[in-house]
Amino acid sequence: MNKSAAIQQINSLASAGTPFLMIADFKCENNHVISVDQIKAEDVLFDINGIRNFDEAFQLKSDVSLERSPLSFEAFGEKYQKVHTEIAKGNTYLLNLTQPTPISTSASLKEIFHASKAKYKLWFKDQFVVFSPEIFVKIQEGKISSFPMKGTIDADLPDAEEIILSSEKEMAEHATIVDLIRNDMSKFAKEVVVEEFRYIDEIRTSAKHLLQVSSKITGHLDDGYQSELGDIIYSLLPAGSICGAPKKRTLDIIEKVEKYDRGYYTGIVGYFDGKQFDSGVMIRFIEKQGEQLIYKSGGGIHFLSDAQAEYQEMIDKVYVPVH
Repeated sequence: MNKSAAIQQINSLASAGTPFLMIADFKCENNHVISVDQIKAEDVLFDINGIRNFDEAFQLKSDVSLERSPLSFEAFGEKYQKVHTEIAKGNTYLLNLTQPTPISTSASLKEIFHASKAKYKLWFKDQFVVFSPEIFVKIQEGKISSFPMKGTIDADLPDAEEIILSSEKEMAEHATIVDLIRNDMSKFAKEVVVEEFRYIDEIRTSAKHLLQVSSKITGHLDDGYQSELGDIIYSLLPAGSICGAPKKRTLDIIEKVEKYDRGYYTGIVGYFDGKQFDSGVMIRFIEKQGEQLIYKSGGGIHFLSDAQAEYQEMIDKVYVPVH
């Protein structure tokens, strides 16, 4: 359904206290809002912070190690340089540059869904699978919280936590996104504050141990917000952490530079249980295109960024969190 229909459907179901699952792609052009009693497990499997529609018991039969075929550094460097040119012109301060990486694995998308460890998981009609660590927003008893994630480092590097927390580039990038999301939330929430700034999460994968940096921003919604829940959610999309700032102009540059369709990658998946809402950003994403599997990944480009480091970060994020 289109964006307007999705907003109307969310407002209607939330007002009635009806549990539902929602899915929105990056551009909010393809949206799904499904009441829970209409979800068929043969079409959609989800696990939203432990709320799931499947039997937890699962025995992995296949290896989920990935063979990656990323674009060359030279091809990445051309796109990186275009972004830096736009930064120099003042058209963007931070841009999340992503690219598709062909992969091969003996595991199916459904096997990857079951085997992966993540806060937000979705398997959708065998078209794509998501296993994301990033929270988009949570709403509990009228309090809305967002947890932008920006900054990744190999945890096995000596003094990894100190390196990423002391990095001027990482600090600038993270602060830009926190400021963007705080402004977005202030459009409809009161008393918006940054409760936690730059805390560390650990991510274990089949190949690497990573550290990721997040912050927590909160605000308070008016009574009866459920009748406008759809409007609230879509006013925040696309998520600031996966586009950049300023948002509108940066989205135009992303369209010109990336030159591929993100589709559902970097959209959101959310669940309303009748009272509370929880949602994740659809990063860590594998899509089926014909017989080829595509893993989409990327990172934020800032005026202090280094092309080789950003290229490596894009490749490091091609993983399945199985351990």
